[in-house]
Amino acid sequence: ARRSVAVGAGSVMTKYSVIVPTYNERRNIGILYLLLRKAFEDPRCADDDFEIIVVDDNSPDGTQDVVKALAKEYNDDRLLLRPRPGKLGLGTAYVHGLAHATGEFVVIMDADLSHHPRAIPEFIAKQREENFDVVTGTRYVKGGGVHGWDTRRKLTSRVANYLAHVLLNPGVSDLTGSFRLYRKSMLEDLVKRVASKGYVFQMEIIVRCRRAGLSVAEVPITFVDRVYGSSKLGGAEIVGYLKGLLWLFATM
Repeated sequence: ARRSVAVGAGSVMTKYSVIVPTYNERRNIGILYLLLRKAFEDPRCADDDFEIIVVDDNSPDGTQDVVKALAKEYNDDRLLLRPRPGKLGLGTAYVHGLAHATGEFVVIMDADLSHHPRAIPEFIAKQREENFDVVTGTRYVKGGGVHGWDTRRKLTSRVANYLAHVLLNPGVSDLTGSFRLYRKSMLEDLVKRVASKGYVFQMEIIVRCRRAGLSVAEVPITFVDRVYGSSKLGGAEIVGYLKGLLWLFATM
């Protein structure tokens, strides 16, 4: 492993673990894998090491077969498949991936290409500016945005973030985002206290980061709606989000 090895004056080689939960992402995972490899060729992180941990929840579309084929075709031991027996929730998928991560920092992102890996070098550069504990991508500052959503989806996201800001005062502009970089040691400690599952996990973890006094920076990102497959966000997830928001307001 190429972890924390000096490579030159003032520079240290760091390892990043990219955790990617999947369910029926056969058509996206190959593209994402190649884009991740390209992202880590960026001069800002070309001297660093990385691994890609795919946490698949027993996808019936053959996602796992594609991951195995990619690892074999590219002879890449940095592409790791760490499956689970079924759909057990987004939050626990990150916890599962974290248990297998060997990097000093962890990147979490979606598998559906809505999060472009080209932002990762920007996350890394931002983290190094002031040794931040967390860097989170945001759609809601200058330079960020959303493409491919209809008015209803945009309004739902805006309202969700507005309610969260009013009730929780999280100190970040995009509380429901799921494209982030964490210092692994900090994340391991925080997830032990997180009670939420699913989409609310993202919200609770960032609120706990702020409550714990961790340093959090933001990087503008452009969120692009998925091209292949169907969104996992439905009525049940929205209701769950509202319940989780009220629970956090009452308990934190």
